[in-house]
Amino acid sequence: MGSDSAAIATLTLSALVCASSAHADIRLPRLVGDHMVLQRDAPITIWGWADPGERVTVAFRDQRRSTRTDARGNWSVALAPLAAGGPDSMQLTGQLTGQLTGQLTGHRTITLTDILVGDVWLASGQSNMEFPLQSQGGFGGVNDAEREIAQAQYPHMRLFQVTREIGFTPRNDVSLSDVSLGGWQAVTPATAGRFSAVAYLFGRELHRRHAVPIGLIESSWGGTPAECWISAGSLRGFPEFSASIERLARVDDQAIAVYRDYLSVRNAWYAMHGREDRGRVDGQDLWAAATYSDMSWPTSFEPQPWPRKAIKEFDGTMWFRRTIQLDADAAARMLRLHLAHLREADTTYFNGVRIGAVEGETRERDYAIPAGVAHAGSNTITVRITGSYASGDGYVGVLGDAADLYLQVGPQRLPLAGIWSFQPGPDLSELPEPPPMAEFMTQFPQAPVTLYDGMIAPLTRYRIRGAIWYQGEANAARAPQYRTLFPTLIRDWRSHWGYEFPFLFVQLAGYGPDAPEPADYAWAELREAQAGALALPRTGMAVAIDVGDATDIHPRDKQTVAHRLALAAERVAYGESLVASGPRYRSMRREGNQIRLHFDDDGSGLVFGGAPGSHEAGRGFSIAGSDGRFHWAVARIDGTDVLVSSDEVPAPRAVRYDWSNTPQGDLYNRAGLPAPPFRTDAPPVPGR
Repeated sequence: MGSDSAAIATLTLSALVCASSAHADIRLPRLVGDHMVLQRDAPITIWGWADPGERVTVAFRDQRRSTRTDARGNWSVALAPLAAGGPDSMQLTGQLTGQLTGQLTGHRTITLTDILVGDVWLASGQSNMEFPLQSQGGFGGVNDAEREIAQAQYPHMRLFQVTREIGFTPRNDVSLSDVSLGGWQAVTPATAGRFSAVAYLFGRELHRRHAVPIGLIESSWGGTPAECWISAGSLRGFPEFSASIERLARVDDQAIAVYRDYLSVRNAWYAMHGREDRGRVDGQDLWAAATYSDMSWPTSFEPQPWPRKAIKEFDGTMWFRRTIQLDADAAARMLRLHLAHLREADTTYFNGVRIGAVEGETRERDYAIPAGVAHAGSNTITVRITGSYASGDGYVGVLGDAADLYLQVGPQRLPLAGIWSFQPGPDLSELPEPPPMAEFMTQFPQAPVTLYDGMIAPLTRYRIRGAIWYQGEANAARAPQYRTLFPTLIRDWRSHWGYEFPFLFVQLAGYGPDAPEPADYAWAELREAQAGALALPRTGMAVAIDVGDATDIHPRDKQTVAHRLALAAERVAYGESLVASGPRYRSMRREGNQIRLHFDDDGSGLVFGGAPGSHEAGRGFSIAGSDGRFHWAVARIDGTDVLVSSDEVPAPRAVRYDWSNTPQGDLYNRAGLPAPPFRTDAPPVPGR
């Protein structure tokens, strides 16, 4: 994720470039250029800008179309459907006429070369879609990346990567990323390595299968929630976003300039003071000492939901302290301190004794407290967290779920969620105060509508075969809202393109720790909300629960994800009759002390453990009676059904499958595709 200042600077510079060229020669959007791929078998729009009243002619293959620009210099022509093939050239000619005589006074011609006609796919979402083939600064790098990159030689596959850029109103053109500085690029190791791994691998499979040119447009941004990618018109149906939409309308050039000045002064302050630490002087950790008094420190409730914006957008060194009472028996037991999700690095102390440190971001820290360190009475926990100063992330603090922050006292867990004292390492008294509108602007790029305006609106005139989407992590805490928000996004995009294109998406992969017994999980509810979008026509879902990583939100097996998206494309976009998904739960029936589950399956039967390597008993099933308390269950396949039971639940009412953060279930069809998670008990009433 880039800094706020970079986003604003990019936006403003682009606006100036557009303004300065308002009356230049024939201009084309960056999507229309050399090496592009046009969508086959569908009407094609070619558009651009020229002088008002100018006559523009587009010639491609055996078609020749002319139009005249409007008063603002806009023009567009429609080409009849084209067969796959190429490369071909396109000529665009502008003819000027004298304002007084009406006589032809001159013409100019642009020639575009190496144009292919095939299938164009848009790839969008957050970081798991952005995740490139090769590692870049620790981000990216799929399984077997070196081989994948070396073999990326496909002259009839083309890539276009949209620059990450916010917008305050719908933009009419995109900017170019480092990958696409020259516009469309042929697939080579140099271009593919920096491109979305899921998108490239998906496109490669379609290219090999159908032997037609493939164009891939990547427009993604890590850490962004779905509401960023929806237009203001569609998002107005959600009252909770109305205030943000209104503030967005009030952002003007002056507000941007003031905010940029503030960022400049703030970042200069960080450069001078960001790494200072009043709590650690001459190698002594003064603020970790058990005798140190933090009575004057401000307080906050920890952990915070993701993301946490620290005070004044500060992200440098921050100290957190909390006192906990132990009796003599507890103090003598084996103690372990569990910290919830932390960004960057921590050093942690118990009664002034350092008990552990971790560099980098992890979901959970688990530190043993040496014998004799704890004592009866008051005990002090101190956590020193260090972020990346001046990064603009503002994530210094304890994140995640309250259940993940506790002291393990023998077999018991003592909760630590609640009020903690905190103090920044540097003295913030001279850190400049943010100007008006800064609170809203610091939400970028997470602010509603801004990525639709900046990165989707400029694409909507370019014909596509369909879209692939990998997103949801940033909305995981709001699954009930996502049940309506995600279908709204799909309908919104289709309305702006003007036709019902296939929309394929990835269900969230496994990530995060699970409790030893069945429990409720936000990520499980989000997966359920994602699956609900399959009620819309021409949609498909790639299940990824079995290729996740409990400790890494960015799993490296993108090949399996891309393959399952390609299978969905074959069914939804290409009308192929093949097995494209795993067995999906359809209904249940109680039979005495067990529940019979019925599935929709086109994979010739159910198996546990995938195919081959199946076994009789299934994992990942839990069952509950009228009390609603779930217990792990025994599951077995009976023909085309699954029978689920537990000795602890003599009168079952409901079953859940793979209802966790990192599921371990193993129900597949014989095509080797996993069943998506489900629950038979009624989900919460959808709400926003």
